[in-house]
Amino acid sequence: MAPLGTLLDDTLDSPRPARGTADRTTGDPAGNPAENTARPVRWLDDDEQVTWRTFLSSVQLLLDRIDRQLQHDSGIVLTYYEMLVRLSESPDRSLRMSELADSSLSSRSRVSHAVARMEERGWIRREACPTDGRGFLAVLTDEGFAALAAAAPGHVETVRTTLFDQLGPEQVGQLREISSVLFEHLTSTGGVSPVPGVPPRS
Repeated sequence: MAPLGTLLDDTLDSPRPARGTADRTTGDPAGNPAENTARPVRWLDDDEQVTWRTFLSSVQLLLDRIDRQLQHDSGIVLTYYEMLVRLSESPDRSLRMSELADSSLSSRSRVSHAVARMEERGWIRREACPTDGRGFLAVLTDEGFAALAAAAPGHVETVRTTLFDQLGPEQVGQLREISSVLFEHLTSTGGVSPVPGVPPRS
């Protein structure tokens, strides 16, 4: 399968069907619009394409840099780190497996695999849910909390160096505003649970 960026570029750059060519989406072989069909493609203009590709590449590079630092310094991949964070911020350092999947914006099968790997390291243990005999809780162990605490300083420094140090105060505010708009739209239309907010500092 081709990389996402390649597929998107191919789609964005592909020409519109010429008249006289069959178009199952927009009309008949003569190129006339058909009734009750999918709405026409809203092609990106040049500025929008540059913005989209720059945004996509920046996010990919940022997450790759953060993931590499975590793995190099702490032996933790970013997805596992975020799950440990979710558990550390939850009451009794535990969440139902389904809740952990929702808060991590990940599939339940992927979370189950990740929890199994972290169980092998002694960072998480699974317990039967006391209110649902069919469900399980993921519980952060003392060893898991210690691993998270040891990894956090380097992770935070990498986030600060690669993101916040590159922006001015006004840009940070703009980034938060833009991210909030996108987040609200995606969580309200994507059928996923919102990510838990940041707990207040004690």
